[in-house]
Order: sequence, then C-alpha cells, then structure tokens
Amino acid sequence: MGKLAGEMVRVGTRGSQLARTQTGHVIDQLRSFGFEVQEVIISTRGDQQQTVPIAQIGNDGVFVRELEKALLEERIDLAVHSLKDLPTAMTPGLEFACTPPRATPFDVLVSRDGVGLRDLPADARVGTASIRRRIQIRAVRPDLQIVAIRGNVDSRLKRVDERELDAVVLAAAGLERLGRADCITEVLQPPDFWPAVAQGALVVQIKEANQRVQEILEPIHHPATYLSTVSERALLASLAGGCLAPIGSWGRFEADGELSLGGCVLSDAGGKVEMLTASCSSQVCTSESAFLLGREVAEKLLSQGAQELLDLMRDGGEPPH
Repeated sequence: MGKLAGEMVRVGTRGSQLARTQTGHVIDQLRSFGFEVQEVIISTRGDQQQTVPIAQIGNDGVFVRELEKALLEERIDLAVHSLKDLPTAMTPGLEFACTPPRATPFDVLVSRDGVGLRDLPADARVGTASIRRRIQIRAVRPDLQIVAIRGNVDSRLKRVDERELDAVVLAAAGLERLGRADCITEVLQPPDFWPAVAQGALVVQIKEANQRVQEILEPIHHPATYLSTVSERALLASLAGGCLAPIGSWGRFEADGELSLGGCVLSDAGGKVEMLTASCSSQVCTSESAFLLGREVAEKLLSQGAQELLDLMRDGGEPPH
C-alpha cells in the first residue's frame, strides 16, 4: 500500500446526493491512505428519467450501466454502487473489488404524525416506488392508499412534510448516510417486512484483473458484508429474479458465527397478497458456502411454489419493482 500512496484514483459515482454521499465515504478512506482522488460524476438512465417508473425505463442495471461503460473504457478506475442496484449477472470484463461495511439493511416508515404502519389512519396515503414494499404494506394494512413516487430522499420527505402524503417507506441506509435517521418513525423488519436483496450494502466495481486498484481497495473490504450479500444474491439468481423482482432477503452472521439467510417471494396478482418465506444457516463461511446457502433457501422457496408466484406477477401485466 505504501508504494501506491500518492497516486491518483478516479472514482465514478452517480450524481444524486445519496450516491455522492455514499461514494464520499469511500473517497474519504482512500484519501486517509494517502491517495489523490478525483470524483467523476456520471449520469445514468435511472437518474435522467425521474418521472418514469423504473421498470418502464428498462430491465436491471438502470442505475449502473453508464458507470460500467466508463470502467470498461478506463475513464474511471473504480465505481461505487448500491449493491441492490446491480444485476446478479456480472458484466463481462468487470469484477467486484470490495464491499465496505453494510449499513442497516431494513426499510423504514417515515410518517407525518409519528405513528407506525399499523397505526396510520384509515385510507392514509403512503408513498413508495417499489412493488416489493407495496405488497408488504398491503399485507399489513390493505386499506391504505399506495402512491407511486420517485425522486431523491429529500423530495420524498418533502411530500410528507407538505401533507401530500401521510407517510413514505424508504431504505434505512439512505437516511442514515444522509444524516436523516432522526426522521425514522418505524423500522420495518422480517418476518413481516423483508428488505431488498443486498439493501444497505455498497460495492466497489473495477475492471477485471486490475491488481493495482484491488490492492488499493483491500483495507476497505468487509468480509461479513461480502459473504452475507453473496448468499442473498445467490438466492436472487437462483430464482431467476433481477433486482426489480418482488423478492426479499436478509443474510447475517449470528452470535455463534453461523451465516443465516432468510428470503421471501411476494405476489399480489389478482388482488390477493401472498408471501412465501424460507431460511437456512451455514457453519462454514466461505464465498462458496455462502453461494450454496443462497441456492438452498431458493430451492426451499421453489418447493413452496415461488416460481408460480413470480410467473403470476410477470403475467399480471405489472413489472415487478
């Protein structure tokens, strides 16, 4: 590391406040190691079309493809992503170099009057752009009005402050990283409310076999986050689900050192909310065992009829996000 200190590192990021804040944590660590860092802001399709539902913009990768192109063209040395935005299939020529420590993985409710999901008034208006969140909200409170929203964290919170919405559901990690955790009314956790696969985790992506950048990033890598998210993403891939599918998962290390993984598949096709859940654990903690753990939980879900639920959602004419 010492011989590399002082070198310039070009770090690619989306231009949103949250993306730049998340990337800033990585940049600060690199600078603390003695590197010169240049932040390179790259606009993605997902950022350019703020009023269009994500599933109508394209399939997986709407927030990452332009960054990946910059890596392949060597316009940047590394890109910082929210891992939940990454497709499960790696883009040829690229690889993950490290996963920093994970923030809180769960969703949270931010309500105008400081009440939890179960205590919101009848017919309250709750904002979310995620079909995974929408289905789980309906499972708890079928009477609520779900309002599709997009935009940055501040714009979503503003709609609550201005009484356009009674509440919004957001990722805890984003609020924490932006210093807005004081807005959180309720943390929504399994078994009632499952987070997106790899939610709360960042990943640093680089061009394949770039040993110089791999060495630079090694001190930032957090093995527990890496193994947990490997298991979650293996579950997602085994269910043939992209990052827009109505699938939730949570991998974590227990006190005894076991890697535990739970997952769910959701559907509200035909107006009926259905949720399948399964979990397993592994005493062996390697990338291979984490991957196999994800496949094992996926197989349990498939044995319960997960594929049928996913097919129903696809055939129902509403893209799952």
